[in-house]
Amino acid sequence: MSTLNPTKKISRRQELRKDTVVTFYARVWQFFDQNRKLVYGILAGIAVVIVALIGYAFYQNARQSEALEKMAGAVQAYEQGNYREALDGTADFVGLLAIIDDYGSTDAGNLARFYAADALFRLGEYDEALKYFKEFDKPDNIIGASAVAGEAAIYEHKGEHKRAGDLYRRAAEMVDTDLISAQYLLDAARAYEEAGDYRRAREAYEEIQDRYPDAPAAQKIDLYLARLEALEKAASE
Repeated sequence: MSTLNPTKKISRRQELRKDTVVTFYARVWQFFDQNRKLVYGILAGIAVVIVALIGYAFYQNARQSEALEKMAGAVQAYEQGNYREALDGTADFVGLLAIIDDYGSTDAGNLARFYAADALFRLGEYDEALKYFKEFDKPDNIIGASAVAGEAAIYEHKGEHKRAGDLYRRAAEMVDTDLISAQYLLDAARAYEEAGDYRRAREAYEEIQDRYPDAPAAQKIDLYLARLEALEKAASE
């Protein structure tokens, strides 16, 4: 008896699959042979794009470092409460507004928008502050939430209480801490009350009560809910 393995029969399906693969590569090679210039041009274009992206990344990193270095004096002035100097700069350092103009596309330039917005808010220049709060690319963290709350405070100052309430609630959803989230929900409830939207105000108060019962903002919730009930009753009469 032979010890050799019998030759495997090739099925029709396998033959068709093999013919399809051969035909596909033949057509690819034919296309390449007939369009060498086009193919080389496309490959060269892709290479240029890749090189450009790498170069842009290095360029942005360099600009980020420059922006952070130049921004240090303005941030220090801001932290000391010298908001006008922080915005405009002095002979010793570049101001936040100039940083935004020159490095606005970098992360440092974006952060400068937040500092500028808050500085303008503290100076009472609400329209300008709102502009920079809106332009600030907000991350989902405490700084981003603070920027949204800043917008809310400006709209509340303008008497747009419903809009302020929505923004305070959005700020509360961007972070999840007893202290900060509960306070933003309390701010939202207050704004909704001022807007006469008692249902949303109640929802905000009850969310503080349910989710953040130990937060400072929760200490007078029963009193706020009692007041809200009186307001609802008066509105229905």
